[in-house]
Amino acid sequence: MTTSSAFEPPPGPARRVLCVGAAVMDTLFRVRSLPTGQGKILPYDMLQIAEGMASSAAFAVGRLGGNASLWGAVGNDATGERIIADLGNSGIDTSGMLRVDSARSAISTILVDDQGERLIVPFYDAGLHETVKPVTRQDVSSFDAVLVDVRWPKLALRTLSAAREASKPAILDGDVAGDGVIEMLAAAASHIVFSQPAAERLAGTAELVKVVGLLKRKFEHAFISVTAGENGSFWFDDRTGEVAHLAAPRVRAVDTLAAGDIFHGAFALAVAEGLPIEETMRVSSIAAALKCQVFGGRTGAPSRAEVCDGLRDWDVGVSRSALLPL
Repeated sequence: MTTSSAFEPPPGPARRVLCVGAAVMDTLFRVRSLPTGQGKILPYDMLQIAEGMASSAAFAVGRLGGNASLWGAVGNDATGERIIADLGNSGIDTSGMLRVDSARSAISTILVDDQGERLIVPFYDAGLHETVKPVTRQDVSSFDAVLVDVRWPKLALRTLSAAREASKPAILDGDVAGDGVIEMLAAAASHIVFSQPAAERLAGTAELVKVVGLLKRKFEHAFISVTAGENGSFWFDDRTGEVAHLAAPRVRAVDTLAAGDIFHGAFALAVAEGLPIEETMRVSSIAAALKCQVFGGRTGAPSRAEVCDGLRDWDVGVSRSALLPL
């Protein structure tokens, strides 16, 4: 059984994680059910909050006791100032954020229903990510891990490459992206945590054990894992050559928005702290599950104490599957 001591803070200063990618102003509407056609739908709750894959992951790092920095881009507009202020007030170091004069800040409208499912309408101005600064190993040397998403591919690639050069964990949030983006970024990553849709799209099959094996063969240099929501998480065990599976904690899902991002933030911090990979997956899974019980996107990210309590009460074992010839 996993105990709360498995995620006690390590000695010394809090570990530093750099997150690179999306920063969006989200408007969340809570509704009884998602719409199925045209018409008007009336929400019974709402929230406006700055988040996005990398931003929400950075928030999770901070909630869990790490030190999070964010490199992202916003327009030089009121929305951009609000995004930066909101994230900064949440404890994230936003000094590396870029303000772009010629682009509009990213926004999303999101409906969340009573089953925790969501409908997302995002807007990203392509001009936000045209400018890409150089990134050297010195720029990332003070961080203990780097996590990038797929929203700013050119900066993500430079950051991953610099992290590898500096011998730092270079973690890719492998979500659905444009053609060739995942393959480009994966080549520079030391760890890749795929979403199920992105993994199935790349592997060309929905059999998750087989998916992990195919992706490991494709990106053999990296740690490979796939998050599959209520079906848990899968990863390739480099020690045994097997695919490991950890069932998801059983929770009543209120809002699944940002659950994957919370998983990635927890994963990055656990890797930065040197946790064994099985414990890293447990910590990440509990953090994501606890978030699902709270409406409000990233605001549901749990504290370290809450994750430790969840670990103590959760005794699900890891199952393993030998790979058949692919």
